[in-house]
Amino acid sequence: MGAESENKIITINGEAISPGQNSLVRIGISRLPTGTLIDIPVHVFNGKKAGPTVLVQAGLHGDEINGVETLRRMLQENAFNIKKGAVIAVPILNIFGFIHFSRDVPDGKDVNRSFPGTKTGSLASRIAHTYTSEILPQVDFGIDLHTGGSQRHNFPQIRYSAEDAKSRELAEIFNAPFYFASRQINGSFRKTTFKMGIPTIVFEAGESMRFDEKSIQKGIEGIQNVLVGMGMMAKKGNARAKPSVHFVRTRWVRAPRAGMFIPEVKNGAQVIKGQVLGLVTDTYAKKNKKIKAPFDGHVFCINNQAVVNQGDALFHIGNTES
Repeated sequence: MGAESENKIITINGEAISPGQNSLVRIGISRLPTGTLIDIPVHVFNGKKAGPTVLVQAGLHGDEINGVETLRRMLQENAFNIKKGAVIAVPILNIFGFIHFSRDVPDGKDVNRSFPGTKTGSLASRIAHTYTSEILPQVDFGIDLHTGGSQRHNFPQIRYSAEDAKSRELAEIFNAPFYFASRQINGSFRKTTFKMGIPTIVFEAGESMRFDEKSIQKGIEGIQNVLVGMGMMAKKGNARAKPSVHFVRTRWVRAPRAGMFIPEVKNGAQVIKGQVLGLVTDTYAKKNKKIKAPFDGHVFCINNQAVVNQGDALFHIGNTES
């Protein structure tokens, strides 16, 4: 198929979206105990000319709302006005979790540990199965938007699969402040897409249940970078962003004792080996323990929990040297 030929028809939940058409498709998942139907809204933008189909999704964990707001703004601003290929945008995948301000579905299961799912399994498994069956067969590559959880604030970053060179290419095109390879987790969306031959990157930015404007803006910019880089839409403006920093190793710095945690560096900061990152102190001002950087690098996650236990993850540090 030539570059100027007509794009393919996209069919989701029995609804066909022809080249040049946009459509909102709703995939029914289940009902609340009250009988209220719960469905996943899927926005499809099908360009006239042939090109790749990209899935951009958020809300796989219901309490991770930065990605939800990122896609809401892009939809509101008509940011998916593509000329080639197609965009499938899913602002909230885990509707149940979003309603209950929860990472998981009502039975406590994590949808992002339930892929590819089964038709007759748990609620999380059924959601994953429906999504895997209806959406993923249409997709050439994916962008999955997440935030930190449990009061951990992630500085905007991209995670890709070391086993998939194309996912690293996507990470570089996205151009978040930081990017690095991370392992594939059993039952995760990214591992399922990898097995299906769909290169996927995960954008992590901000903290659960809290909007972070920088994270939202970096998400919008990164998605647009990918769409432009794939030739799906024209570039806007001539500004050149600072190149993304690639980490070759990462490490959690953990609390050496229980107490009150007081960070002394900002998220995203460049640090040197031995630099004091923060303190863990008791409430009586009698004892405190300095937390020091294990190597030169950048801080890309800080735990905002004020009172911590021994062994709690406090800082995530990335290093650019092997």
